[in-house]
Amino acid sequence: MSIIKFFALGGLGEHGKNMYVLEVGERIFILDAGMKFPSVELYGIDGVLPDFSYVIENQKKVKAIFLSHGHDDNIGAVFELLKHVNVGVYGTHFTISLLEKQLQEEGMKVSNHRLYRINDDKILKFGNIVVSFYSTSHSIPESLGIVIKTADGLLVYAPGFAFSSNSDKKYKTNFGKIGDLGKEKVLALFAESLGAVNASRTDNDSTLIHTVTDAVRKEGRIIFSMYSTDLDRIQKVINISLKNNRRVAIVGRKVQNIINVAMETGYLEIPEDKFVNLRFIDEKNKNDDKDLVIIITGNHHEPFNMLQRMASGQDRLININENDHVVIVSNPQLGTERISANAMDMLSMVDAKVTIIKKMDLRSSHAGPEDLKMLYGMINPKYIIPIVGEYRHQYLQKKIALEAGYENFNVVVLENGEVISFENGILSTKRDRIKSGDVLVDGSVIGDINEVVLRDREFLSQAGTVIISIILDSRNKRLVSGPEVVFKGFVSESDAKELIENVISKTNNILNSHLKKRYIDWNLLRTEIKDVVGKYLYFKTKSNPIIMPVVIDEELK
Repeated sequence: MSIIKFFALGGLGEHGKNMYVLEVGERIFILDAGMKFPSVELYGIDGVLPDFSYVIENQKKVKAIFLSHGHDDNIGAVFELLKHVNVGVYGTHFTISLLEKQLQEEGMKVSNHRLYRINDDKILKFGNIVVSFYSTSHSIPESLGIVIKTADGLLVYAPGFAFSSNSDKKYKTNFGKIGDLGKEKVLALFAESLGAVNASRTDNDSTLIHTVTDAVRKEGRIIFSMYSTDLDRIQKVINISLKNNRRVAIVGRKVQNIINVAMETGYLEIPEDKFVNLRFIDEKNKNDDKDLVIIITGNHHEPFNMLQRMASGQDRLININENDHVVIVSNPQLGTERISANAMDMLSMVDAKVTIIKKMDLRSSHAGPEDLKMLYGMINPKYIIPIVGEYRHQYLQKKIALEAGYENFNVVVLENGEVISFENGILSTKRDRIKSGDVLVDGSVIGDINEVVLRDREFLSQAGTVIISIILDSRNKRLVSGPEVVFKGFVSESDAKELIENVISKTNNILNSHLKKRYIDWNLLRTEIKDVVGKYLYFKTKSNPIIMPVVIDEELK
């Protein structure tokens, strides 16, 4: 019996963390391995990776990792996966270039890993399984669709695409190859769902081009706020600026890599004489030349954070003022609405001119309803499995497929970890489930951040902290220094003075009691301070801050 299994370790019911697994007989193929940005309640977390325990447990079966494109939500977890699974990784030149930079940042040696650069002409064979590719239009260069040919038919993976007549070959869809897929039996299509909500969005960049052209033709410094992942859009802004005799500077922090790699590899083109490396502001240099176009790039909330800093005069490169024209091309993403609103307020306070290009006026790089219907029609898949997106996006794609004439049974909406099986080319009604979930990244720490830590961080953010510092001489039973009391995020300075004095007094009473004893029980001392001070502060403020006694023995210093 021929059995094909499919499941997601991330990317379903969420935005980001895309990682899909195809198990064809005894061979496992991984389609992308991405990260996602943390939600508001994940205090201090830098990113979220998929839980790929299943892949590690079955690593002998894993034959390859295929990367569709270079966005973090598709390649951001590869570095961690390669620490556990020694397997070949296949992607386009640009995608692999980004991955190499990521590995270097993580302190990993690129030469220790099998990274293969491929294009849409490449054909790979794994026994009787053949893997091929086709180019797609997306917001990042050299994006691919992936096709896995099995004895039961083709499995087509289409995670990030929009049908576009883009003339730049780095972003061009290979319609001919997609059409050829329809000449064969397509068992299943795994198509992205994020753009299913885009029924009323424009299908071209005319508003962007008009707005940018109008802005750069006027005198004065222009500042564009954009997402670094939208390289196609950034290149358009650069091209229009150059045509109007403008010089261009690109500003970014954590995500500067994607810009640097794009420029190093020729995927983002700016003539050397027109590219400006900004220097820190000083008495002689203000970076405010009238022919300057500044493109602020970042991911998620970063463009808005930079705008706030620039408008408040805290940035070392740009200070936005009333002479500037700011064009917002980075529409707020989920969870960044408050930061975006604050940035708009700050820009209003310095009286800068602000133009916002609305989301509905920007061409989406994700397949809309008509794109999806066109893909269905071109390849005629037997089954459609909506992937990439929150549940509402997946559900909307199912509705689109039903409108296109598919039966309810042939469109399958899944959750992460839910396994579907095709037995001899027929979808089984039986569903299995494997372990899936989130692995949290905090700096260099991966996976050890548990619910207790997050609960403590949330508590700290709400109740504040009281730090009590004490140095004792345990041998001579005397107080050397302190108690010093610091309130963090607890009460205002005007209310703190009397509270601090009373906390010091109560702590001294406890210290005097313990110093009279034959031995100092350090744990008991700290516990008593926490208990007494905590009860006092609750009585006075009805708040429960975290009490942190820091007691040091001078002999051990």
